[in-house]
Amino acid sequence: MSVTAKAESRPLSDAEVVEAYLTASMIPDPDAAAAYMKPGTIITFTGGREFGHPRGPTGFNARRYRWVKKQMDRFDVCAGVDETVVYSIGTLYGEWIDGTPFEGNRYVDRFVVRGGQIVKMDVWNDSAERILVQRGIEA
Repeated sequence: MSVTAKAESRPLSDAEVVEAYLTASMIPDPDAAAAYMKPGTIITFTGGREFGHPRGPTGFNARRYRWVKKQMDRFDVCAGVDETVVYSIGTLYGEWIDGTPFEGNRYVDRFVVRGGQIVKMDVWNDSAERILVQRGIEA
């Protein structure tokens, strides 16, 4: 067996699980993203919205953005005894639903990973504040 084959057969690190989830969710392919989550995982999205599958945030985002992607700047990994907390920190870029491009929209996603699967996800970003500014409301 080659070194490459051995490297490819190793389990993903918790940060790699999160990165693979986010990459699939940006396609968007919510079913592929769900493969990295334990069934029953709750995703708490901006504004306290709860979803039981990655299709929820994908559908919500479709009403807010024509398209959106994440510039994943870093992953902060906090290992615990039975679980790992992984923060993905970066910025969003894309187009608002009206076609106006944007970039530099800060985000933080917090994941809890147990046994190689995501068991909790929390999402925060500046989109709501940016929408307020677009509408002439001081944010």
